[in-house]
Amino acid sequence: MDHIQASDFHDLAKPSDPRVAPDGDHVAFVRSEPDEDDAYESTVYVAPTDGDDDARRLTLEEGSDAEPRFSPSGDRLAFTSTRGKDDDTQQLWLLPLDGVGGEAEQVTDVVGGVNAITWSPDGSRIAFAQSVTAEDQEEDRDLEVPEEYEPEDPDPRVIDRTVYRTGTKYFDGKRSQVYVLDVESGDLTRVTDGDHDHAAPTWGDDETLYFTAKKVGDDPDDDYRFDIVAYDTDSGDTEDIHRTSGWGASLAVTEDHRIAYTYTDEEQASIQQTELHVYDRAADETFDLTASLDRTLGYEAAPQWGPDEERVFFATPDEGATSLWSAPGDASTEPEREYRGGSVNGAHVADDIIAVTKSEWDHPGDLFVLDGSEERRLTRLNEAYLDSVEVREPEPLAFESEQGPVEGWVLTPPEFDENETYPLAVEVHGGPHAMWTTSGTMWHEFQTLAARGYVVFWSNPRGSTGFGEEFMQAIERNWGDVTLTDVMAGVEEVASREYVDETNAFLTGGSFGGYMTSWAVGQTDYFRGAVSQRGVYDFTGFYGSTDGAYKLVEGDYDTTPWEEPEFLWEHSPVAHAENVETPTLVLHSDRDYRTPDNTAELYHRILRKHGVDTRLVRYPREGHELSRSGEPAHIVDRIERIVRWFDGYSEHHDAERALDRPDDDGLSAGEDDEEDEE
Repeated sequence: MDHIQASDFHDLAKPSDPRVAPDGDHVAFVRSEPDEDDAYESTVYVAPTDGDDDARRLTLEEGSDAEPRFSPSGDRLAFTSTRGKDDDTQQLWLLPLDGVGGEAEQVTDVVGGVNAITWSPDGSRIAFAQSVTAEDQEEDRDLEVPEEYEPEDPDPRVIDRTVYRTGTKYFDGKRSQVYVLDVESGDLTRVTDGDHDHAAPTWGDDETLYFTAKKVGDDPDDDYRFDIVAYDTDSGDTEDIHRTSGWGASLAVTEDHRIAYTYTDEEQASIQQTELHVYDRAADETFDLTASLDRTLGYEAAPQWGPDEERVFFATPDEGATSLWSAPGDASTEPEREYRGGSVNGAHVADDIIAVTKSEWDHPGDLFVLDGSEERRLTRLNEAYLDSVEVREPEPLAFESEQGPVEGWVLTPPEFDENETYPLAVEVHGGPHAMWTTSGTMWHEFQTLAARGYVVFWSNPRGSTGFGEEFMQAIERNWGDVTLTDVMAGVEEVASREYVDETNAFLTGGSFGGYMTSWAVGQTDYFRGAVSQRGVYDFTGFYGSTDGAYKLVEGDYDTTPWEEPEFLWEHSPVAHAENVETPTLVLHSDRDYRTPDNTAELYHRILRKHGVDTRLVRYPREGHELSRSGEPAHIVDRIERIVRWFDGYSEHHDAERALDRPDDDGLSAGEDDEEDEE
């Protein structure tokens, strides 16, 4: 069998966003796979819930499709797509499913793109959000873009906001606004305007649309609070009905106006668990559904009411896997776990079944339905590929740190021989309040490192979610030492095995994992090589240049740069960079507005000034999501550079240092160039 390689990423398809049809017979989902070096092909597929037939493609292989949503009667499918758009803005499309068939029809052409689409209960209207400027609204470009219109980038760019960019883009005066489309007439109604953001449009009954408005406080950018707003489609009136707080907005509403929403305590919010509340508008009463559940809500599946609108379903990270729970809307009983397993990235609750998209140790992603006690697999998207390569099963590892128990995994190389010795690759997750499983977005990277001959170790040290509030808050005011204590306890446990060469250990991680990688090599010379990716290297520089993530400093460290400058400096990897002896590769993205590149440049320069083997690699056009949704060629290049850096310092690999090799040696992009020349 072949061994998994970094370049195999081009062959991997992944599912997301499952939606069960009203009749329960089919599930629509988005299937995505790399198309070219710099693009993905994302199309809508549909699979029968009985599993008797294969999934089939429903939309054209053109543009990038997202958000498939069945109409309440099931006769149409709404989705968004960049089909035919040069600027990659998502527009709303409708596809007939009534048996007659037909081509999908584009029903919007708006300047800000379309997202968060939702059908009214009677199927007559679709609400959505788009990001537009006040000028866009004044000129009606948010309703229809003139053919001759060509947007221009601001020159100069004037900043009047605390948070003025995120992802890979600047806001440039844009705000998220809510709209309603009349499906029959095509008339588009502007629901909101003003210099604040609206999100999460969600229908109650046919005449009432709910959404959130982030307009609280003197500076809403600097405030966790937001209002839940009710909009009467008949009168056009809006009413602020409730207030909550948290990182983001997620609503689910019943026809009798009980509103499920997420809530995070605004005091040091970044280190608090996210709870699930229900506000009963008629009774003016609020219920805390998760008060007894020591878990934080996850991003894997937004809360949703079950078909009878009596119970709310939601997902949480849960001790190295994803759990789906349900709880009565009046909090009369404690939440019940409906399912636990794998790494879930989407779920939808319907009559008698739940559709989930998830990955597990033996596959990078497929569609399943949970039917009572039965779990039925509906797709095998990567069957041919998986049949051709050896996929190793991770071994669960429970170990003791001086701070208490920790859980992780060990992955051994293909054709593993316990009488041989292997180098060790240690991975640290981002977040910091995240959780790793045996799969998820890291499936390919872990398997690639193992296939290259490394024993791979990863864990969920203190600070991780999924193990309770106390565990998550253990890193308050001390990311580095607390996390490193747990990680090194696991490293020592794995390195004690006879087949692991503890003198050949390597370390990498991204985001918070990048922070931890650079922190670790400033505290210990245990590792022979390290790769720090998209990290936070200087808290003060990070605080001033990041997007809303500066709240991590205020929350996790309960301070600011002007209150405790020396304290934050001592907790920054750059303060200890002069102690680094470990060869350290620094990877960063040019448009990373979550962990901006200025602190990476500072860290890299200090390493160079002290004679450390180092290199800074910057990825153009990429943001903080490089490892998860970056351009396919960049994702491959990143993994190959990690492997190449490790190999160059490994006594188990016959490879020169990356610094001594030609720029493209060992990289598939370079191999492609050579093939083209031949």
